[in-house]
Amino acid sequence: MKRKGRKSNKRSSSSLSKLSLFQKNEGRFSRTCPLSIKNAPIIDYKNISLLKKYISENKKILSSKITSVSSGKQKKLTKEIKKAKILGLL
Repeated sequence: MKRKGRKSNKRSSSSLSKLSLFQKNEGRFSRTCPLSIKNAPIIDYKNISLLKKYISENKKILSSKITSVSSGKQKKLTKEIKKAKILGLL
């Protein structure tokens, strides 16, 4: 049986659905890597004050999406944090 007086449930296209994957989103801004600027601190397992900034309260390493660290620096940071944990510095 067909229902009378009802319209079809088509979704209206919003402005967000029209965005392409390759278009820049005007609402977001990109941050630069804090470890790639001039006079940036050296990533080393002995620099505990720097390493503590990139560790959560549960001693887990924060992701680069949260900290805005570049992928190369994130790998080095992860390696040094793990080294400091093994040595008992963290």
